[in-house]
Amino acid sequence: MVEALKRDYRSAPISRQDKAMLDYVVKLTKDATKCSPEDHARLRAEGFDDRAILQITLIAAWFNYINRAADALGVGRP
Repeated sequence: MVEALKRDYRSAPISRQDKAMLDYVVKLTKDATKCSPEDHARLRAEGFDDRAILQITLIAAWFNYINRAADALGVGRP
């Protein structure tokens, strides 16, 4: 399953809830200004409450921030 997730989560054998979460995280990562109340409603429809939506948002945003900071500082480059 890990390989399927690496290739394309949309076709991986994961739950609808996980796919909805990953759709939101991808959107947030590409352009957070495009995230809307409709995205949050979709997450709620899949069983996420407001606290979970906040946690998903904060974790994804933090991960994006740390990766950008590391890239800018050359972390991991030879």
